[in-house]
Amino acid sequence: MGTVLSTVTKKKSPWPALEAGSEDGRRQRSDRSRRRIIEAMFDLISDGNMSPSAADVAERADVGLRTVFRHFEDMDSIYDEMTAELTEAIMPTIMAPFEAPTWRDRLMECVDRRADVYETVFPMRVCMMLRRYQSKFLAEQYERETKLARSTLKSFLPDAVTTDRDLFGAIETVLDFSTWQQLREDQNRSVESAKQSIRLILKGLIATVEAD
Repeated sequence: MGTVLSTVTKKKSPWPALEAGSEDGRRQRSDRSRRRIIEAMFDLISDGNMSPSAADVAERADVGLRTVFRHFEDMDSIYDEMTAELTEAIMPTIMAPFEAPTWRDRLMECVDRRADVYETVFPMRVCMMLRRYQSKFLAEQYERETKLARSTLKSFLPDAVTTDRDLFGAIETVLDFSTWQQLREDQNRSVESAKQSIRLILKGLIATVEAD
């Protein structure tokens, strides 16, 4: 079943558009074909096709099926390159130092960061969640992203929170993509409305924590 972002315009490819100009030269033609394949894959996923076939990609990219497999060994190779480029695009947001002075304020700042990242990777993240049981690569990528998100939280939350398994687990769940997806997709909430709901839940969870 297709996935539709009802509260936002359909995601555009996060990668730069192909530059206009001459296609003379085998290397340039090859690079452009490779880029079309990557962008076709992203467009298919954005349109709700969470498991595009090589034939689907070839048709959308307007290249031959042999061209797809000349550039990529298999479908996981395409996911690999897409993930690498998306990671490069969002990593500055993920790794930037927090500006807020207290851990409570940093937790609220984390809401904004997660929202920015989730809106960027929404179609790909949905695809990853659905296909990680059929793809070893996507399963491993999902695990890496989960561990990174968890370590980021632990880097600024006090011991009183990180050592409380129930509390930390609740915070991690509230900030997880699945919660964002439910608010944005199932409840048809705007970005700001979804962030406000998450903030309300987090404030309730940490209200009784005495650590400064």
